[in-house]
Amino acid sequence: MHRRRFLKVLGAVAIPLSSWLHAATPDFPKPGNKYLCPVCGMLVAKYPNWMAIVIYQDGHPHYFDGAKDLFKYLGDLPKYAPGHKAAEISGIWVTEFYGLTRIDARKAFYVMGSDVLGPMGHEFVPFESRSDAEDFLKEHKGKRILSFEQVTPEMAIKLDKGLLD
Repeated sequence: MHRRRFLKVLGAVAIPLSSWLHAATPDFPKPGNKYLCPVCGMLVAKYPNWMAIVIYQDGHPHYFDGAKDLFKYLGDLPKYAPGHKAAEISGIWVTEFYGLTRIDARKAFYVMGSDVLGPMGHEFVPFESRSDAEDFLKEHKGKRILSFEQVTPEMAIKLDKGLLD
């Protein structure tokens, strides 16, 4: 059931994102010092190297302390963002591990199950290129490389439980 809802969210996001795919990375407002991740409640500003962002069509952002919580959020918008709809999302961004720059989350490659921990433990580590993800996977004992479409909320929950494959 979660996977079906998640795929529906992805489909609804695809059309609004098409206008952003070839655009330069927008300037994002920085989260305030008291801004909390809508999934786990952690202070997001403390973890800029892991930050993920959802931007809605009206311009307001939702920030996350890592890609793992981003995927949980996208998998259950009614729980984490009451009143928001997937069709209202205009962009999804993650912080690239090596360059520490914001990249389009839908184009990123994610390494799952590595020995590198994020703010909430095991994390989906984002990369702009597959070759960087492959290098990281080898160097940091990663288990898998996933595209945006392959990641599910269930995988994020497994990461929380230390189930890394």
